[in-house]
Amino acid sequence: MNDRAWYHDGLRFQCTGCGRCCTGAPGYVYVTKSEIKTLAAALGLEVSEFEEAFVRPVGRRESLVELPNGDCVFYDNPSRRCRVYEVRPLQCRTWPFWRSNLRSAEAWERTCRACPGSGRGRLVTPEKIETQMSVIRM
Repeated sequence: MNDRAWYHDGLRFQCTGCGRCCTGAPGYVYVTKSEIKTLAAALGLEVSEFEEAFVRPVGRRESLVELPNGDCVFYDNPSRRCRVYEVRPLQCRTWPFWRSNLRSAEAWERTCRACPGSGRGRLVTPEKIETQMSVIRM
């Protein structure tokens, strides 16, 4: 842990379930082969069926497809819930503690403006933040 990290006192985050991180502007939800297998099993599909319906290539990686409006294919708008929440990809699990959101206090402030759970709720320790950041490069 970097003792000089600007977030050395920790940061607050509590998911509000608003869905903003799952909806809106187009983007990528990168998935690994292991995550694809887990997601397919959760939906009762063969891996090949899941990939055909829900995965697209992005360079050397793979991403979940999006709906035409940019929403994640697994975000259920009427219920405002993720249909695969219990097995959601690591990228989703580590939000908002991505390197891109924590480069500076200003980057975190932008994240807080976009995500109502960021900057509020329970205090997340710097150690936990570092662990989340090290899991995935975003």
